[in-house]
Amino acid sequence: MSTLPHAPACDRNRDPILAVLRRHFADRGDVLEIGSGTGQHAVYFAAAMPWLRWQCSDRDDALAGIRAWLDSASLPNTPAPQPLDVATGPWPRGASGSTFDACFSANTLHIMGWPEVERLFAGLDGVLAADATVAVYGPFNYGGEYTSYSNREFDGWLKARDPRSGIRDAEAVDALARAIGLRLVEDVAMPANNRTLVWRRGGADAALTPPA
Repeated sequence: MSTLPHAPACDRNRDPILAVLRRHFADRGDVLEIGSGTGQHAVYFAAAMPWLRWQCSDRDDALAGIRAWLDSASLPNTPAPQPLDVATGPWPRGASGSTFDACFSANTLHIMGWPEVERLFAGLDGVLAADATVAVYGPFNYGGEYTSYSNREFDGWLKARDPRSGIRDAEAVDALARAIGLRLVEDVAMPANNRTLVWRRGGADAALTPPA
């Protein structure tokens, strides 16, 4: 296991994320993960929720590491990872060429440029089922303001590395989701000043809940 790619943050955040996904993916069957990274989340979540088919995706340079994690776990519900650059596509399809009824992504929106965030939601429009659930984990700003000093510092680090990146405004991301028929059903506070936003097509219309 020591030879597998490893992101310590995945070990820290996987259980809080799983608690949210267990609620919202309980009636789901086919999940697309965007930006699977090392593959750690995929293995952990697919093992914990065996009723799901967990489809990993990422850019080409990440696929070998994801395959290594999937091969090591040998789970029956994790098909081979698929290449996906949200800026260019093509987008994976669900089982038997169908749409996905769920999507998950962690720590991706602040890494890509805003045009790529827009293309991510535009691409999802064509691969999500009519009642699909989408869960996105990561740091968010509310009302254009940072929710913590550490997030402000992190945003500065991101922009110094790549000026196109940065912590996104939750309201702007929610607007992209609404444009493809998704409605917010929960905004969950997570450890380390992160959030998990959950939308569903045809779902309730909850309000964003910035930290007090």
